[in-house]
Amino acid sequence: MKQIKVTVWNEYRHERHNEHVAGIYPEGIHNAIGGYLKTIEGLEVGTATLDEPEHGLTDEVLNNTDVLIWWGHLAHHEVRDDIAEKVRDRVLQGMGLIVLHSGHASKVFEKLLGTKTGALKWRDDGEKERIWVIEHGHPIADGLGEYIEIPKEEMYGERFEIPAPDELVFISWFEGGEVFRSGCCYRRGKGKLFYFRPGHETFPIYHQPEILHVIKNAVHWAAPTQGAAASYGRVEPIEKISK
Repeated sequence: MKQIKVTVWNEYRHERHNEHVAGIYPEGIHNAIGGYLKTIEGLEVGTATLDEPEHGLTDEVLNNTDVLIWWGHLAHHEVRDDIAEKVRDRVLQGMGLIVLHSGHASKVFEKLLGTKTGALKWRDDGEKERIWVIEHGHPIADGLGEYIEIPKEEMYGERFEIPAPDELVFISWFEGGEVFRSGCCYRRGKGKLFYFRPGHETFPIYHQPEILHVIKNAVHWAAPTQGAAASYGRVEPIEKISK
């Protein structure tokens, strides 16, 4: 079985500067997610963080990544434009991308969706969230029941300013009554993109088995297919590819 090469990217700022977050994720969110994925047969997992050279996303790393997982919050503006464009190009060539939680406002997500995506309602009161599965036949929902319940989480509410998803797998409900499109699938070029809402850093979201299960499913869904293989294994500007 061919190994799926996964890179988990994380700002890694909250965990180093906030004692509460450090207590939840002492090795960082990237290692919490990556550590779980390393237990899954068929996955080869590495990590990258904002403060590494080139944000850890060198050509060598991206050329050897089938699926990139992205978590960002405080420092979207610090991500270099050329690196964000390189990731975008890589997705268009066939690399899968999973964007988590506040990554909706990242440069990478906005470049791929073609719009500013930061507009939504939010409230950080530690409310209960139910993530309702509305497409049980979708591979990302495989093995789930009717919903996933998170005891305490930051609320995101509509209107969420994103293009209509190609497929909507999950909708969240919060105690305050708000709802949110929390599992959105897109296809961009030869690549697949999945946005998954849960993951506020002050709660142990990425220790919850169901959440990690969804991320694992999404990795398998987003991994490049044979049809994407022809242009895979290199990073080139999209202008070159289109000629």
